[in-house]
Amino acid sequence: MARAQKVAKVGVKKVDGYLYFVDKDGDVARVAMNRGGKRRTARRKTTKKRVTKRKVTKRKTATKRRTTKRKTTKRRR
Repeated sequence: MARAQKVAKVGVKKVDGYLYFVDKDGDVARVAMNRGGKRRTARRKTTKKRVTKRKVTKRKTATKRRTTKRKTTKRRR
């Protein structure tokens, strides 16, 4: 890759904050440079959440399951 060479002086006055380039028509164009960390919109104010008390419910105690006998069936051969 070859290094860039200055071909000719154009006479464009540079302004801080802009990026200058040659567009597809061959003209010198400029675009505002994007800067990281700028906020585009105002930040929303956070509101305090209201704490609501939950109703206390009684839990059911675990009960033993009744075991049922399985019916025995004859196996076929």
